[in-house]
Amino acid sequence: MVESNEEEKFGEFTPDAHGVGGGLWDVTKVIITSILIVLPIRYFIIQPFIVRGASMDPNFEDRQYLIVDEVSYYFREPERGEVIIFHYPRDPRQYFIKRIVGLPGDTLEFTGGRVKITNKAYQEGFTFEEPYLMPPDRPTGPYMRITLGEDEYFVLGDNRDASSDSRVWGVLRRELIVGRAFFRALPPKKFGFVPDYSVAY
Repeated sequence: MVESNEEEKFGEFTPDAHGVGGGLWDVTKVIITSILIVLPIRYFIIQPFIVRGASMDPNFEDRQYLIVDEVSYYFREPERGEVIIFHYPRDPRQYFIKRIVGLPGDTLEFTGGRVKITNKAYQEGFTFEEPYLMPPDRPTGPYMRITLGEDEYFVLGDNRDASSDSRVWGVLRRELIVGRAFFRALPPKKFGFVPDYSVAY
């Protein structure tokens, strides 16, 4: 689960020497310009979120501060292996963070720690490798087989033992996806871009 960080901080400004009126107008212009620049970026391009809980351990830990890319999915479809932020289907006011394992049209079969995927391109099926899991073959739960429809995704937490995900509440609809985890701002030791495990198949 993640929470949206609604705080925006603007820099401090000092009025110039042309009088209080002129100084206030200059400050107002700077503030208005900042708002016109920052708000579209904040609400339509990138958005900060804070991770809550242990469902994505150890890759995304509690209290980590993430920057989410909200633009890419306007130009392409989400890909397998990407970490996404989305509205929780049972309560859209909440935001969840999970990893995409199944894409529209996939048939997924879970056996132990393995995920076998069958689709039009791979009619014989293939085993989806998940190098981000620790340990690599950690169990996904009881046997499950599911076929995804149009605009349906199957998402899982990296911490399979402590994640409420598609195994519990079902498929994720495309319109609920907010964006992909793009950059990690906090903690400082994890500062940097989120590792890319996406695969376009």
